Amino acid sequence: MLARLLRPRHVASAHCDLPCGVYDPAQARIEAESVKAIMEKYAANEDPVFRARAIKIKEERAELVKHHLWVLWTDYFKPPHLEQYPQLHQLFWDATKLAGAAGAKGTVDVSKAEELLGKIDEISKIFWETKAA
Repeated sequence: MLARLLRPRHVASAHCDLPCGVYDPAQARIEAESVKAIMEKYAANEDPVFRARAIKIKEERAELVKHHLWVLWTDYFKPPHLEQYPQLHQLFWDATKLAGAAGAKGTVDVSKAEELLGKIDEISKIFWETKAA
């Protein structure tokens, strides 16, 4: 009985504890820059222990890239943005795939990280255009 009375009637969730409305593609870019730097350090080091640590950290950072991109996609961009920028869906699709197992998370190929950064730059350009409107 007490548990039922104390249970919240509505549950809300957001990318943080309070839906703050603060969004910025820079968060995804910083993590993607980290992924690229780790790939470069991995290539320059033959120590298996270092390489194992680098892979683990790179995969964590790539997962954060996806998280920050999905927050922008699902929380910031709205249907009017898609009407104005019809390429948005494909951009986010490509960027999250490049951050995932088919891209930066699943390889140590620096060119994949560079591709990812390029997609994030395209998203960022659109983001800032919509913020200025």
